[in-house]
Amino acid sequence: MRSWGVRAVERARMRASRASACRRTSSASSRSTRWARLRVVGNNRLRPVVVAAEAPPRARQNVYPEPFARAVAGRLKRPLGDIFGLRNFGVNWTRLEPGAATALRHHHSKQDEFVFVLEGRPTLITDEGEFALEPGTCAGFPAGNGNAHQLVNRSPSPVVVLEVGDRTAGDTAEYPDDDLAILPFTDTSSQDASGPRLRFAHKDGRPYE
Repeated sequence: MRSWGVRAVERARMRASRASACRRTSSASSRSTRWARLRVVGNNRLRPVVVAAEAPPRARQNVYPEPFARAVAGRLKRPLGDIFGLRNFGVNWTRLEPGAATALRHHHSKQDEFVFVLEGRPTLITDEGEFALEPGTCAGFPAGNGNAHQLVNRSPSPVVVLEVGDRTAGDTAEYPDDDLAILPFTDTSSQDASGPRLRFAHKDGRPYE
């Protein structure tokens, strides 16, 4: 009986040791997946790689004054380009809860925009009408063509899109559906570590309180 008991204890210890090793391996693998890793690129220099859905969210999520801010309630932006120090264009991983929009319907004077649907089924609203999108579909909005656009999540499930836009200086945006105009910054940058710093007014020039 004692011999059988010793063997049983040894087997239990071996199983516990294997389980512990598996947990350590799984934990290390999970950490390497969740956090930044390194890969070799063409010039043999190491660059960081991040999991987009776990990138830090933008500190300033909403720039609109009320009552327009509520249109993007439920929107979460995670800047990706800034993580790598990109300066010429921005990239956002953007999640829309049901009822949320990417932005008020707008168009840009100098900055191109592009959107790619990763998850869910948003509705694209433009001057040309409404279009149902799904994962794998994309749309582009050239600067200066006056075609105002936005994505709205009218579905019961979350939507995730990838937004790309350039950062050409001197850009302005117009909002044809809303009494909203962007005031230019004269002495400070319209971008800081927390995100865009836009100043809005009524179209007749009166500032929003």
